[in-house]
Amino acid sequence: MTFWTRHLLIFTLLGVGIAAPSKAVETLSSKELAAHCVHYVEDPDSKDGIFCLRYIQGFIDGAVATDERVTMNVAAEYQKEETWIDRAVRTRLGSRMDRYGPSFYAEFCLGAPVPLADVVNQVVSSLQDGQSTTNTTSARDLVYLTLRTHYPCKADPADANSQ
Repeated sequence: MTFWTRHLLIFTLLGVGIAAPSKAVETLSSKELAAHCVHYVEDPDSKDGIFCLRYIQGFIDGAVATDERVTMNVAAEYQKEETWIDRAVRTRLGSRMDRYGPSFYAEFCLGAPVPLADVVNQVVSSLQDGQSTTNTTSARDLVYLTLRTHYPCKADPADANSQ
């Protein structure tokens, strides 16, 4: 292969790579999740049943990990050259985490360990109630809405005192 041919080939491949549209991660629709979760009721150990369960478990694990990390990052920021007000905010963040768990800022609280099967059954009920009739609703949004609806966090007494 000659020098010019090799360079032409490299630049062509680079041009195609740059011009090709890229999409991060394809979003699962609630309709697609419903197609898996319908099998969970009949046979939780089927491939589709396990897919349904693991999707919901992964959503919860991701929310918990993200909320916990964000809260720790915010607390770390407040520890830098901290004023009295900064310390009050930081300690309040910490107490909310202790009282409500790491998903408090995601607006759902599973509190004491809730059996995963109970959570999955709530999501399956939401899917069967027709909340998944369009492909435009993402599975992520439906699971999040179900968690917020069925597992809301109790009001923080500190919020009532601050008004």
